[in-house]
Amino acid sequence: MGSTNAVAAAAVAFVGSHFLLSHPLRRRLVRAIGETGFLGVYSLVALLTFGWLILTYLKAPLSAPLWPVGNGLWAVATAVMLIASILLMGSLIRNPALPTGGRPGAFPEAARGAFAVTRHPMMWSFALWGLCHVAVFPVARNIILAAAIVFLALVGAALQDRKKERLQPDLWPAWESKTSYLPFAAIAAGRARLGGFGLHALLGGLVVWLVATWAHFPLTGWAAGIWRWL
Repeated sequence: MGSTNAVAAAAVAFVGSHFLLSHPLRRRLVRAIGETGFLGVYSLVALLTFGWLILTYLKAPLSAPLWPVGNGLWAVATAVMLIASILLMGSLIRNPALPTGGRPGAFPEAARGAFAVTRHPMMWSFALWGLCHVAVFPVARNIILAAAIVFLALVGAALQDRKKERLQPDLWPAWESKTSYLPFAAIAAGRARLGGFGLHALLGGLVVWLVATWAHFPLTGWAAGIWRWL
């Protein structure tokens, strides 16, 4: 029988190993085994620790929910998950934060679409996923797993800014001046305008949202999204 303590230990290992390999240990490992070797080690550690996290999650007992969850909360989470899906799909094209194999990334002239909302739309989509899952399934094991994802996404995004400022001092600060870490902050400050979402973001996000919420029932036994009411 598993326990929530085991879930917490696996979550610490998953998040901690990611930060250690991405920041203090990365340079040494790249020097020792090369970029390809480092990516192999990084991927293996991430896969093993995430697998451990999922196994402990599945084995942990189901505790009592910390608060009641009604249709109102489900409706809010459903709408937020659509936004998260649009941000995720919008982050896949012309994203300067994505890995480029050591080459400088392409920076859009203006922040549009998902990047007008935040310069880290992928990370915020993961964070919104975690927050929504805590809201509608507030049991101990799920709160630990979702909190690990939220922490990894949001702290990782902030650390990525610091790293990019150091590695691309002539490019990243200029991009930061057009965008914002916090969603909608650049729009509120007048540095960006809401709009310019491509079809890959809007239609792609809609498809991801519909498929992911539909798959929730066969995978977990719980209906999610609009499928709860259909």
